[in-house]
Amino acid sequence: MVAAARPRESAVWEALGELSDPEIPAISLVDLGVIRGVSFADLPGGGVRLTVELMPTFLGCPAIEIMRQQIGERLGDHAFADEVAVELSLAEPWTSDRITPNGREALRASGFAPPVTIGPVFDGDSLTVLPIATCPYCASRNTTLENPFGPTLCRAIYHCADCRQPFEAFKPI
Repeated sequence: MVAAARPRESAVWEALGELSDPEIPAISLVDLGVIRGVSFADLPGGGVRLTVELMPTFLGCPAIEIMRQQIGERLGDHAFADEVAVELSLAEPWTSDRITPNGREALRASGFAPPVTIGPVFDGDSLTVLPIATCPYCASRNTTLENPFGPTLCRAIYHCADCRQPFEAFKPI
C-alpha cells in the first residue's frame, strides 16, 4: 500500500501545484507554502479518503474559504479518492519561510517583493527596525516603507527611490 500511495500522493501534490493563490495568481498554493500535508485513509465499508491540510497565512485570512473551495473542486472528481476533505490546520503557524524558491521568484517576477528569509535562528542582520525590501523591478535596496498596512495583513507598501516604483512586499512572518 505504501508504494502505491506515493505516486498517488505525488499526483495530488502536482494537482495542488496548479492552483493559484486567489489574491496573487502568480504563485501557487504549494509554492506559497499553505499546504501543510496530504494523507490517505481507508473509509469504513471501502473506499479512500484524501485529507488536505491547509494552513492560513494568518488567522482571519479572507482567501482561506476560496482556497478550500478550489482544492475541493480540483481534487473532488474521484480521480484521487472517493472522498476529499480540506481541513484548516492550526498545528503550526504559517511563516513566510514556507514560500518556496520558485514561489519567491514568481512573486518577484509579478512585482511583489518576497519577504526576507528569517530562518530558524534570527541572526540580527535579516531585519531592521524599519525593514528594507528589495525592489522587484530594479533590485535596488534604496527603498522606503510607505505603509505597513497593505491590501492584506501579510503585505506592506514600499517605494523605490531608484526606479520610483511603488510595490508591495510580503511581511516576514
